[in-house]
Amino acid sequence: MADKKLRVTKVRSAIGREKGQKRTLEALGLGKMNSSKVHNDTPQIRGMIFKVKHLLKVEEVDE
Repeated sequence: MADKKLRVTKVRSAIGREKGQKRTLEALGLGKMNSSKVHNDTPQIRGMIFKVKHLLKVEEVDE
């Protein structure tokens, strides 16, 4: 069975957001608009996604 992974895409700007939210986006590896990263589905990643969920699109992928 393949490990579950999450494709996280930044769909809204971080301009005017709290510093913690901007740092969370950096930690997820998301800089420019519409940039995507694939992360392992861990509780730590889920927590970061939850903090900035209003700025992201998240999809489950099998790799």
